[in-house]
Amino acid sequence: MSMNPAPGDLVKARGREWVALPSPSDGILALRPLSGSEQDVVLLDPSLELSPVEPARFDLPADAGITVQSKAGLLADALRLTLRRGAGPFRSAAQLAFEPRTYQLVPLLMALRLPVPRLLIADDVGIGKTIEAGLILRELKDRGEVDAFSVLCPPHLVEQWVDELESRFGITAVAVTAATAVRLERGLPMAQTLFDAFPATVVSLDYIKAEKRRETFANGLPGLCDCG
Repeated sequence: MSMNPAPGDLVKARGREWVALPSPSDGILALRPLSGSEQDVVLLDPSLELSPVEPARFDLPADAGITVQSKAGLLADALRLTLRRGAGPFRSAAQLAFEPRTYQLVPLLMALRLPVPRLLIADDVGIGKTIEAGLILRELKDRGEVDAFSVLCPPHLVEQWVDELESRFGITAVAVTAATAVRLERGLPMAQTLFDAFPATVVSLDYIKAEKRRETFANGLPGLCDCG
């Protein structure tokens, strides 16, 4: 392929795959990441690149086999849908197991505009506060801004939070209650707290309100806390 690929051609440059866009001038490439948005477009001069710009190639998986055309069509449609969802403004879009309602994105937009996200979500019952908080958590994780988190909630909501995080957001969290804490702490080194060992937790308020436990939690406060 020449250094002037046609719009829509797939090329490989800088270690990743791109879609070629109309060139703004001779010798300059306009490229958009394969799963990115128009805001991610870059301009580059192939002659200045350390590695040559080449046609993108996608080898068949090791276990690829002969199949019927209808199944191949389903796979192609699924791939197109995945790329379409990944091209949105949120990095977490392709990780969600549901389609959020428009109003549920408002707290996420507000949180992303804050230098340090601190947000009170006080919607009515049934509006989806768990969804709204989970969207913020998933997006911050996918942006690499959060490595550890804790959800503090009443005891009867602990399992619900754990299930919602897993089924809707693909996030595995550990339930920390008076009944589970002893088992979780068993075998941990003396210098390691439960919250050091398990970076993703859903914590019962009844468990954490004891002064000693509250102090341990505060000393090792994770990057993101949510009170549900």
